[in-house]
Amino acid sequence: MQIKSICCIGAGYVGGPTMSVIAKKCPEVRVTVVDINEARIDAWNDKNYNSLPVFEPGLAEIVAEVRGENLFFSTKVDKAIEEADMIFISVNTPTKTYGKGKGMAADLKYIELCARQIAKVAKRDKIVVEKSTLPVRTASAIKDILDNTGNGVQFQILSNPEFLAEGTAIQDLLNPDRVLIGGDISNKKGEEAINALVEIYGKWVPKEKILTTNVWSSELSKLTANAFLAQRVSSINAMSEICEKTGADIYEVSRAIGMDSRIGSKFLNASVGFGGSCFQKDILNLVYIAKSYGLNEVADYWEQVIIMNDHQKNRFSDNIVSTLYNTVSGKKIAFLGWAFKKNTNDTRESAAIKVADNLLSEQANLAIYDPKVKEKQIYFDIENLESRPISENKKYLKVFEDPYKAMENTHGIAILTEWDEFKEYDWEKVYQQMNKPAFLFDGRGILDKKEMERIGFVYYKIGLGDESNTSLK
Repeated sequence: MQIKSICCIGAGYVGGPTMSVIAKKCPEVRVTVVDINEARIDAWNDKNYNSLPVFEPGLAEIVAEVRGENLFFSTKVDKAIEEADMIFISVNTPTKTYGKGKGMAADLKYIELCARQIAKVAKRDKIVVEKSTLPVRTASAIKDILDNTGNGVQFQILSNPEFLAEGTAIQDLLNPDRVLIGGDISNKKGEEAINALVEIYGKWVPKEKILTTNVWSSELSKLTANAFLAQRVSSINAMSEICEKTGADIYEVSRAIGMDSRIGSKFLNASVGFGGSCFQKDILNLVYIAKSYGLNEVADYWEQVIIMNDHQKNRFSDNIVSTLYNTVSGKKIAFLGWAFKKNTNDTRESAAIKVADNLLSEQANLAIYDPKVKEKQIYFDIENLESRPISENKKYLKVFEDPYKAMENTHGIAILTEWDEFKEYDWEKVYQQMNKPAFLFDGRGILDKKEMERIGFVYYKIGLGDESNTSLK
């Protein structure tokens, strides 16, 4: 089965970059990314490649190379579905905010809408690929809809979860650790569909890195991978609190255990907490699945990862309040960073939002600077906070385009994202323009403690114990 035309429904953080790389590596395949959000599609088609709706290093260059050649962005969803041999579903699957499973289960309404639209439009056999992160056995629901509401067309359902890290997504796509493809391996048509997708990735991914499984294993592998990674972050953050109490150094502990080949060094950086669209959502989904099968001990185990992450964010903001003499009311606090991590403009579940929420509750005046997150997005994020009226949030929060202006006349500075540029600032200049004592709260551990204290800052770095509180006797 030779694939000549691919359609991807969903032009977000996964669909846009993934299809751009496929278009680059498969010039003989026409790739069309569709979305009902006209403003988003317009941004993908913008002549200024710096205005793409997704910021990822290397993405703009690839889009500039292939857009208009074999990569297209459109709002004509039905046309793209009709013309495609293979359809990727890459729409949002947020956590439910209503009804059964509220706060835990994945909301699959957008997935179902996609399936029904494909069934209505398709006039010939199609391969449908789950790209969104989905609960186990979602593929059976998609197939049930397609088979019972379609036009007698034969559909093959594949699961092809993404394992991208925002900030390195293009490199992850070009040089993946593995590509996972799940399908119906019990019949010839299913095997043909799997092989068709294998051939697409095989244009640039070594065959030994392309794994094929049954569809259920593929769906669950994505949730499991994110759960394990998030667990490591919460584990090292739990140890950071012990370090602060005992005088140990979490960065030394992390380096020591990371040299163990059984553990490895990745995802062992203590911080104010993890964010992003995947970790919390996928773990909550996993918790809900476990509870739905009566596996309460399993559910409790994974839920603790989320509890620890929330605790780390709250602990960070509590420390700011207690250090500033138990009140931040009317005091100006600068935030360096709003994105959930560096090299992305994604703010979903960002630690900065939770810390801001806590400090706004204390009536602090927040000055926000992020090199890639636009003012509109920051205000959108605080509008979604339900803890107080929107007008009150806007009253106490201001967004700056100049970091030095943001830090001027502040009582404290909080580093919430590990952008490299923060390391290069003239911290002597920053110190001179602050209220004294000048407090600096490093939630990402990117600055040098001795240098900051030499300048004059009262410096807090997550996971560093106060050596004056410990002694060897």
